[in-house]
Amino acid sequence: MAFYQLIKKQHLTTTLDVIWEFISTPQKLKEITPAYMGFDIVTKNLPNKIYKGMIIHYHVKPLLGIKMSWVTEITQMEELRYFVDEQRIGPYSIWHHQHLLEPTETGVLMTDIVSYKPPFGFLGVLANSLFIRKQLEFIFNYRQEVLNRKFPEVNVTIQP
Repeated sequence: MAFYQLIKKQHLTTTLDVIWEFISTPQKLKEITPAYMGFDIVTKNLPNKIYKGMIIHYHVKPLLGIKMSWVTEITQMEELRYFVDEQRIGPYSIWHHQHLLEPTETGVLMTDIVSYKPPFGFLGVLANSLFIRKQLEFIFNYRQEVLNRKFPEVNVTIQP
């Protein structure tokens, strides 16, 4: 079974309240997603804050501009500490994304842990080595750059 993890860490010299306010607002996800992904939230009347059990439906264009549905559920959450979103419908066989926040002496360490399994068995393994992993790296690097611009006090990026 081909199963992968991507771990990204970023140190933010801001407060838990400030970064939690940003990352726990579903509408902000578009702001930190590269434009080429064609990311749009489909869910109507989406609340401004995530909660455990929340289902969010998106459209994305992850490959060759082909639009597809992506449905995630917030399966776990502890305010100011973490939340987990899991794919219910979408391009992966498994998608489990942990968003973790830890206070530090100088701010907050934000850690994203994405555990995923591409579809299509061996073809998924090949696709991961050719472009899926690279695309995920690009997306999360883009997010770090956006946060660096969004929060000018963000000044240190930690790579695992």
